[in-house]
Amino acid sequence: MSTATAAPATASPFTVLIPARMASSRLPDKPLADIAGLPMVVRVAQRAAQSAATRVVVAADDARILKACEAQGVQAIMTRPDHTSGSDRLAEACAQLDLEGDDVVVNVQGDEPLMDPALINAVAGLLAARPEASMGTAAHAIASLADVANPNVVKVVLDARGLAHYFSRAPIPFARDHAGTAWWLGAAQSAAPGVAALAGFAPLRHIGIYSYRAGFLRQFPQLPPAPTEVVEALEQLRALWHGHRIAVHLADRAPGPGVDTPEDLARVRALLG
Repeated sequence: MSTATAAPATASPFTVLIPARMASSRLPDKPLADIAGLPMVVRVAQRAAQSAATRVVVAADDARILKACEAQGVQAIMTRPDHTSGSDRLAEACAQLDLEGDDVVVNVQGDEPLMDPALINAVAGLLAARPEASMGTAAHAIASLADVANPNVVKVVLDARGLAHYFSRAPIPFARDHAGTAWWLGAAQSAAPGVAALAGFAPLRHIGIYSYRAGFLRQFPQLPPAPTEVVEALEQLRALWHGHRIAVHLADRAPGPGVDTPEDLARVRALLG
């Protein structure tokens, strides 16, 4: 199995931005969903504040989110309600906050109340350690064959430098000679000579946390969408298509569950209640 890479240094200051959008088809008013007495977006901000971030700011699209944050001492700013993506909202937030081009921003999703502060630090530190990268993100080794096949689990393949080679909803890398087996665990070793050589090269699940330089983040929404992005419905493929590099931190485990559905919310409430 893959193991965690050493966490990058986080000596450079960084800002956590949390995009919060009220509309959600599967969970209406999701940012304000109560979790142990606090709105979810506040829980996310409090979790992010445990990282080394110099400040944590919620980028809201609704006055109710702004009010909920202010009631708990969380900094929040109002952004346009018509943004089509989280990166568009964050680009506007960068402009409102007067962030300089080289300032580091970490995007923590507003539905991740169990995000590990250490993971935030690690992803923030990637850009100082990898000056050739415009973005940073994270991944962890997949243990389940079902997760490899699940299109809702986004996979990433890295190059020799630990930079993202490609992201996909498909099972990548695809083991042509060992399809349908957990080949990276050596499960098919007795029936398929050569699988032992692949043991330890686990497929990687992408974790949806990103770091950016503010200058790149402001430019990103202006880049034309990539065909790969449209086909896969994965916005990060736009950066790769246009020649930008994405550094990837390998975490030793998955973060806590995010909240997309009422069932997810119940699960997180049970963990934090």
